Amino acid sequence: MIKKFITLFKIGRKIASSDILEIISKFKKPPLAITLLFKFLSLSFSTKKKDSNKSEGERLSDSLESLGTTFIKLGQFLATRPDIIGDKLSKELENLQDKLPPFSLIQAKEIIKNDLGQETYDSIINLSEPVAAASIAQVHKAQINDNGTLKDVAIKILRPNIKQIFNEEIDAIMLFAFLVESFIKKTKRLKLVEVVFLLKEITNLEMDLRFEAAAANEYAENTKNDVGFRVPEIYWNFTSENVMTLDWVDGISIRETEELKKRDLNTEKIANDIIQNFLRHAVRDGFFHADMHQGNIFIDNNGHIVPIDFGIMGRLDKMSKRFLAEILFGFIQRDYRKVAEVHLLAGLVPKEVPIDDLAQALRSIGEPIFGQTVKDISGGKLLKQLFDVTEKFNMQTQPQLLMLQKTMVVVEGVARKLNPNTNIWTTSKPVLENWLRETKDPMATINETIQSTSEVIKRLPEFPEIMDKANQALTYLASGQIPQNSNSYNALNTKKSEMTAFRNQSIIGFLVLVIFGLLVF
Repeated sequence: MIKKFITLFKIGRKIASSDILEIISKFKKPPLAITLLFKFLSLSFSTKKKDSNKSEGERLSDSLESLGTTFIKLGQFLATRPDIIGDKLSKELENLQDKLPPFSLIQAKEIIKNDLGQETYDSIINLSEPVAAASIAQVHKAQINDNGTLKDVAIKILRPNIKQIFNEEIDAIMLFAFLVESFIKKTKRLKLVEVVFLLKEITNLEMDLRFEAAAANEYAENTKNDVGFRVPEIYWNFTSENVMTLDWVDGISIRETEELKKRDLNTEKIANDIIQNFLRHAVRDGFFHADMHQGNIFIDNNGHIVPIDFGIMGRLDKMSKRFLAEILFGFIQRDYRKVAEVHLLAGLVPKEVPIDDLAQALRSIGEPIFGQTVKDISGGKLLKQLFDVTEKFNMQTQPQLLMLQKTMVVVEGVARKLNPNTNIWTTSKPVLENWLRETKDPMATINETIQSTSEVIKRLPEFPEIMDKANQALTYLASGQIPQNSNSYNALNTKKSEMTAFRNQSIIGFLVLVIFGLLVF
């Protein structure tokens, strides 16, 4: 526990000595206690000054990168929200998505040999230097012989020791979340410890590339009939815990807006298609890509949307899909009472909350943004208002919807980059209307039964044991639900007990120190 505290202290020092708090303050002023804490942590005898040759965005990017995987993920999210942090800062944070310093080709070859074996390694042709490097893994281009056909592939390889580094950082952050909940009681409703623990579990899942391959396999099956959307094929004989091989994507990253326009690709249509595909996968399949930043979406030579990086996927159960569609459609129809009723029915707010008061509060959120373009909506003000409303009605954090909410914000930001005039409500309406109409169709019930019986069969790749384990893990981790009889639930309780004991011992130690000081002095 002391080691976690030291790690947390180091992270705090790095944050305090960076521009992170200053940047955040422009969006939402932090509590006085947090400001004072970081001012204390920033105290130093060093005369080192900020690099005046670097911009605000470059300094922030450097700070986030130095803090490790968790904070790099935060930077990736901010890069999609120019409406919150500004266009210039957003552009400067984009290098966190897939342009981080890579590890060497020699290390990459050793990992492939150790994981796949010498024979499989020898069958890989023209393995390139890293073409992209992100927070958890990097990608190389190569060729393989697939049943007599030479195919261009992307080989994704985990960074050396990334699991140990990440888990040390996230355990320290979990301790901080626990201390915040302990001393600021109103934060308990946010379930900070559970949220951080869930992030740890999901990211550890992301760091087993067999699970990511399994997720990509399922995602491909779900979307194989979606026009204009394609998921790369996985090659299981070249895939292991630390290595994943899939089709190479010849295309353009959607961050290259000008290049897309030069090739006469309609960026407005692409923006709409990205939003609609995301919603379709969420409400139709209950399984969606939960890391859709610009670096993870390409447009291939046929004009198809091609997602990559399937380490973080979201999953919704049948009821959550229904509630999601009803809530979003209620906002589109401006039927705020219906939205309030769905919130109560879904248990998102306590039953004793007056429905008319909740409807009025939801109206205060919906009306100012209805009919506006994304460009005219202040993301910062909207997020602050949503937080204020949830606090007012004691709305509990719903872990199963956290990933969906985060991804919706990211997708909106991605669409805005392609077309600043995108209206997410107008774009969403036909998808939600179609799905709600289909779910009320009697034939849909029969089709659902048929599909559920073949669900396991359609997901099976060449290694059924891996797929079964991956599906089970994704089901309760990506959905945010930790069953009470699971190892993860027991691990969470163990963590809480450890942190409670540490907190109590620290308080007792501090009191003893104070008493000793009073007696001596």
